[in-house]
Amino acid sequence: MKVKVVTRILEANDRIAVENRKLFNNAGVYVINLMSAPGAGKTSIIEVTVKNIIKNLRIGVVEGDIAGTDDAQRVEGLGIPVVQINTGGACHLDANMINEAITDLPLKDLDLLIIENVGNLVCPAEFKVGEDMKVMILSITEGDDKPLKYPLMFQESSALILNKIDLLPYTDADIEKIKRNSLSLNPSLKIFEVSCKTGEGISEWTGWLQSLVK
Repeated sequence: MKVKVVTRILEANDRIAVENRKLFNNAGVYVINLMSAPGAGKTSIIEVTVKNIIKNLRIGVVEGDIAGTDDAQRVEGLGIPVVQINTGGACHLDANMINEAITDLPLKDLDLLIIENVGNLVCPAEFKVGEDMKVMILSITEGDDKPLKYPLMFQESSALILNKIDLLPYTDADIEKIKRNSLSLNPSLKIFEVSCKTGEGISEWTGWLQSLVK
């Protein structure tokens, strides 16, 4: 049955994720798995995050895309180690992909590793990669119906970044509805309202993140 096949895939992935977590813990690196739909601003969030905390933390990035290297080139321009993963069609990163990619990173020289997952609101939430926490980005331009349409993403995340709030006046999105429905799915969810364009809310997000990295 299909259910059994999916269960075996997830169980095998979880075993590798545990091994990844051991590697990260031994290296003393904190890992976040950054997830969102395509175009929500994952790479932009990484750029402003790195710029705000690079003086205090040593940062590395794993870039996940179906194809292309544009995002990795943007992040590499910040002067930090970056590894690109092209899935060739898969809609998410899994633990085995991360296990192979981190061999090209100087883990023991990092304090924080940011994994930018493939743009998708479904599959990335199902696959652990060995992260300390999942963080979701939702662009205001995506609308206020996403929490109830894609509940697992919100339930699995420790933090929700509401991005592009500078565009709020030009949309019909109800930001209070987004927050209310998100918290109904995950009462412990930490929510940040930010704009990469104006810088609003970025210091609150990066300050919180830094407080988690030992």
